[in-house]
Amino acid sequence: MSRLKGATAVITGGGGTGIGRGAARRFVEEGALVNLFGRRQEQLDAAVATLGNSARA
Repeated sequence: MSRLKGATAVITGGGGTGIGRGAARRFVEEGALVNLFGRRQEQLDAAVATLGNSARA
């Protein structure tokens, strides 16, 4: 799917395991570049590692 190809998403609370990370995963699946923000760098790094090259923290 690529409905969001070329779009950029900003997600706060995206480092956790809840709705933020789920939303980030969905945006990446749809082709968006995702910028994650959160309080814990370790969790953000883990999220980026699982989401791939389309995610930044």
